[in-house]
Formats: sequence, C-alpha cells, structure tokens
Amino acid sequence: MKVGDIVKGLITNIKPYGAFVKIDEDNNGLIHISEISDKYVRNIEDILTVGEIVELQVIKITDDNKISLSYRNINRKKRRKYQEVKLTEGFKPFEQKLPEWIKNYKVQKDE
Repeated sequence: MKVGDIVKGLITNIKPYGAFVKIDEDNNGLIHISEISDKYVRNIEDILTVGEIVELQVIKITDDNKISLSYRNINRKKRRKYQEVKLTEGFKPFEQKLPEWIKNYKVQKDE
C-alpha cells in the first residue's frame, strides 16, 4: 500500500474528530473529519455509519504505519469549471443610457 492508492475499508468506529477504518487484517486507518467532505461536517454519522464499507484514498502513511485516508477525494462531485453565458443585449443599453445619466447627474449637482 502506498500514498495515492484506492482501498476499501470497513468503518469500525466514529469519534467527533474522525472515523476509524479497518482496511485489511494488518492495517487500520483514520479518516479525519476534514477529509470526509468539502462542505462543513457537523456530525460524521450524517455521512458515514459503523459497519459501512467505503472506498477511500490513502493520503499519508507515517513511519509507525499510521494511515490517513480521504473519503472526500473519492466521493467529490464533479463541478463545472465554467458556465456558458450568452449575452443578448451586450453593452448597448448601457451605452445608450450613459449620456442621459451624466446629464441628470449634472442637473442634480447644479441644483
């Protein structure tokens, strides 16, 4: 197992700071609360449950074999990078109104 690998794990315990996961007979890991979702997570149990098997990404392995996992990297929803917008009017109305606005501003300022 190495950083970047996708693994399946069994949620064994949930604490306020994260969820403990059994990856296989020899390896256990932790999904920190910050690695559960891109959104704010008030209660981990709203997203994960004990006994659930989930796909995770290995994000860190320490020298003493502590494994950090990410649920959000695998379950992140694809977002559009941009949205196409078609302008039907453009800046023409602005261009037409600007002289009128300037004239009205000068009249109000002079009063």
